[in-house]
Amino acid sequence: MIDRRTFLTAAGAVLLAAPVAAEGQARKAGKIPRIGILSPFSTPSGTSPSFDAFRVGLRESGWIEGRNFTTEYRWAEGKYERLPALAADLVRLKVDVIFSAWSTPAALAAKHAAKTIPIVFVGVGDAVGVGLIESLARPAGNITGATFITEETIGKQLQLLKEAVPRLSRVGTLSNPANPVYGPALKDIEAMGRTLHVEIQRLGVQGPDDLDSAFDAATRSRVGGLVVLRDAVLIVNQARLLELAAKHRLPAMYGMREPVEAGGLISFGPSLPELYRLAAQLVNKILRGAKPADLPVEQATKFELVINLKTARALGLAIPPSLLARADEIIQ
Repeated sequence: MIDRRTFLTAAGAVLLAAPVAAEGQARKAGKIPRIGILSPFSTPSGTSPSFDAFRVGLRESGWIEGRNFTTEYRWAEGKYERLPALAADLVRLKVDVIFSAWSTPAALAAKHAAKTIPIVFVGVGDAVGVGLIESLARPAGNITGATFITEETIGKQLQLLKEAVPRLSRVGTLSNPANPVYGPALKDIEAMGRTLHVEIQRLGVQGPDDLDSAFDAATRSRVGGLVVLRDAVLIVNQARLLELAAKHRLPAMYGMREPVEAGGLISFGPSLPELYRLAAQLVNKILRGAKPADLPVEQATKFELVINLKTARALGLAIPPSLLARADEIIQ
């Protein structure tokens, strides 16, 4: 039998050996690997929601930034049109792997720019449907990643918002028309709307200047609530979005928990930290010699329902107990 002291000593040795093993592998390759980070966000707003989970995932696999790998960051500042040039810049630098840190446009830009450099994406709603990969099990080519199926969540978001606000008869979908993933997703939510007897109105936002006009259009059309789709433009301008939702007294459903923590009403979507940790595992395998084509795309398994009761009270809403009972987190 192994006593507790022996076990702890052995376990500690394994943990200490992890970064050493990764560092040794980097030295054998004759250089320290470089990870190119392609982000649609801006430096002040962070690389993307929950990006710290990616760093933690790499660290758990033995990769310490500045010690046995380096990073090259490229920020699009919320402007999708900048992504192709930024991706091409990472290719010119000959990074060892490109990590597309959120959004379908970023992943597509990386794919078009890098024909041989391995790519790992995260935050893509339908990787097969938009042509990033051939299949989840066999992505093919030089790209793999961590994904979720938008169509499976967006209809659920409308359903949950209707439960929270039973009187809803018209809902606006706030999305970026420049994001190709939302074509089929919007059709899906409109189909769910017909089932729930809720009319859907599309509201497009391609930049911060579009937010006020989108809310004005919602008010003119007597929209009673919003479903806000995950998009870099809307995330970068989250503060203004929340301000307008409160001003117009519109209950809104979000696809991620961060807006609800900042004052939004309700969210339902995949756990972003889980997705980023899965992506970190894929990057780890690639840096150790695996090929993206041999790495099946990881799928989200954890989804979260978060409700802000303080915001509900401010909107004069009484969230049904049956919905509260299913929430993963309730913000008082």
